[in-house]
Parts: sequence; C-alpha cells; structure tokens
Amino acid sequence: MITMPVLEQSVLIARPVSEVWDYLANPANWPSWESSMIECTQVTDGPIGLGTRWQGVTRVLGRRIDWVAEFTEVDAPKATAAKSLESTVKFTTTTRLEEVDGGTRFTYRTDTETGLGGVFGKLADPIVTKAADRSRRASLDNLADLLTADH
Repeated sequence: MITMPVLEQSVLIARPVSEVWDYLANPANWPSWESSMIECTQVTDGPIGLGTRWQGVTRVLGRRIDWVAEFTEVDAPKATAAKSLESTVKFTTTTRLEEVDGGTRFTYRTDTETGLGGVFGKLADPIVTKAADRSRRASLDNLADLLTADH
C-alpha cells in the first residue's frame, strides 16, 4: 500500500472563531502568514462558497508551484475543503476551526496525491515532506502571533 504524504497541524489562536474565519476567508491574507505562499487571489466572484476558485503560487524548497484550487466544501465559519484543478502537485487542503477555551483551534491539512516530492522526484518525498511540515508549523505559529498581536 502506498501512503500519500499528509501535512496536518493545529494551532490555538486566542481570538474568536468568527474573527479567524474572516481573516482566513480573504485570500490576500494568506501570503502574510503562510511562509510557502507567495501569491493568493480569488478568481471567481462573491463570498467564499462551493465552487469558489483561488489561484496562487507556492514555493517548496525553492521550487515554484503555480496552482488553481476549487472549494468543494464550505461550512462557514467551521471548515473548508479545496482541491487542486491545475497544479504540478495534485492536492486537497482542508481547514477546521473549533471553538475551544482560550479561542480557536485552527487545523490545516494538506493531502497530496502525487507526493510533495513530485517536482523533485519520488525519492525526495520524505525530505520534502519534513521540510514542508517544519514550514507549516512556523506558519501556524506566525498566524497565531499575527492575529493576537494587537489584542
């Protein structure tokens, strides 16, 4: 059985779920906290919902990955799922926001069909996944700091 690389991490953010949701629902905010994301814009009209498409550029170990993803699940303000439509790495991302004592637990997960090392070669998967996991941890800590800095 082949296991596909999964990145999943959570962070506690000392802000209400609705505030965290509002921040994350704006694609322009993602590059300010997600260290691997260079650009992120919405290409469809209206508020985030089923079928909403975002496009962006992510950098993994110096490699540029252009992508377009479509939201396949939106349960505001609790959860989203989006699947890549155009990308050299096939992926699905899910986000979950849970109300907990002290604020919001944000869980950010990425599943890759082809493996994160796809752009480097299959043997690179463990190395790329480990680096991406470290980057994700730093990004989530950055998000928590950013959203609680002026409160």
